[in-house]
Amino acid sequence: MQRTAPRATRFRLTAAVLAGALLLGACGSSDSGSDSSKPSSDDAAPSSSDGGSADAFPVTVEHKYGETTIDEKPERIVTVGLTDQDAVLALGEVPVATTEWFGEQEGALWPWAQDRLAELDGEVPEVLDATDGVNIEAVAAQEPDLITAMYTDLTEADYEKLSQIAPVITQSDGYVDYGIGWEEMTTQIGKAMGKSAEAEALVDEVNGKLDAVVEDNPEFAGAQGVVATPYEGIFVYGPDDPRGRFLTRLGFELPEGLTKATGDEFGGNLSEENAGLLDGDLIIWLDPEDAEGKLGGPAYETYAVHTEGREVMLDSFDDPLGAATSFITPLSIPFLLDGLVPKMAAAMDGDPSTKVPE
Repeated sequence: MQRTAPRATRFRLTAAVLAGALLLGACGSSDSGSDSSKPSSDDAAPSSSDGGSADAFPVTVEHKYGETTIDEKPERIVTVGLTDQDAVLALGEVPVATTEWFGEQEGALWPWAQDRLAELDGEVPEVLDATDGVNIEAVAAQEPDLITAMYTDLTEADYEKLSQIAPVITQSDGYVDYGIGWEEMTTQIGKAMGKSAEAEALVDEVNGKLDAVVEDNPEFAGAQGVVATPYEGIFVYGPDDPRGRFLTRLGFELPEGLTKATGDEFGGNLSEENAGLLDGDLIIWLDPEDAEGKLGGPAYETYAVHTEGREVMLDSFDDPLGAATSFITPLSIPFLLDGLVPKMAAAMDGDPSTKVPE
């Protein structure tokens, strides 16, 4: 997975970031598909953390490269995964170092995570650059006793190198690169931290918020929705991507035939002949201003999803809500639900005169 520099490039990380190797951006498969929401600052940081009974160490975490045993409660956690820091913070610990993805936020923490850091009265983490892949030396310099690499495309070679520094946990075989679901990320990191009970409670809490949104928005059930970005034409996020699963968790159905574009990756580019897949009940565009030429191509302007205003436009770099749409973590989901759902509901009414909330 790559990185970016100027906004358009960096952004791709969001798009491509998931795109398939991309620029800084990132898919997952199994996972029931829970995803995002945002409450007031009081509930934005789920209450798990410092209390509760700790797991007895050593603990063993299984993943796609085998299993990792953590002998003692970790005190210095380095997050190599691009969104892993949210799970660590949600569970009441502050990583000593995080990995920059996009947005150049202090500590690589967006507002929903900054609020949690303030609650924990923690120091801002050191930020590791991953423009050229995992910086093994920079990780080692942090003297970690746990390295998390969940939302990544970590290779086995890098896993072995990192394992010489400290215990490493990564995603299971059930997910594509950049595809781990927020639930497994939370429970696996929680187990490694000795906080399995807190992690399970946190997952239940966030799922409760998602269930409430589903109940309050019956119009989402069975509606066709998709998340896309103008990366090398039209890039769409599929069922193995956290963004795609976020929609299905809320009751939406992804366009039939979408997997032909995404294949076994978290997303993929639509050909012009398949651009009609965008013409459903809702489309969430990430960074539409980065389009070269007409957004969605000439035919898109004739689609009902466009003419009837069933679009939500988000900026990943200058708007935390846009960034949260790509994070999909136990901290960003409450933030996302609170801010994005009203926009989705307004867009779906089919009335072009209805203004989607700013």
